[in-house]
Amino acid sequence: MNIMKVATNKKEYIELLLLADEQEDMIDKYLDKGDMFVLEDNGVKAECVVTYEEDGTYELKNIAVDPNAQLKGYGKTLVEYVFDYYPDCKKMFVGTGDVPSTLGFYHKCGFSESHRVENFFIDNYDHIMIEDGIQLVDMVYLKRER
Repeated sequence: MNIMKVATNKKEYIELLLLADEQEDMIDKYLDKGDMFVLEDNGVKAECVVTYEEDGTYELKNIAVDPNAQLKGYGKTLVEYVFDYYPDCKKMFVGTGDVPSTLGFYHKCGFSESHRVENFFIDNYDHIMIEDGIQLVDMVYLKRER
């Protein structure tokens, strides 16, 4: 298993990122300003993008695991890696839909609920967003602190 930081040609990895954020123009808002990490284990298994927000604060903007590699620890391994990658990181946020499976994943990674942005998915996406049969409305923010 190898995790590498991708500095150029990040769009080459867009297909997997679209699993977690299915509207490309939304990914474009953070892809260039964020750090991209790719986890390989006989092929790309997981990817994420992390942005610097302010002193000691980062945000995990996107994390996606190949559907054939899910539930094998790749996502959690990548979260741990990026949290440790930034020695100045006092807290890391992640925003997601209000879906039990996704929230459960982040709780297992040490995140706890922080706040919500009401109607985020309705106001910012050009189509209805559905995950695990649930329409996404509010963005749920979680945080992990050191």
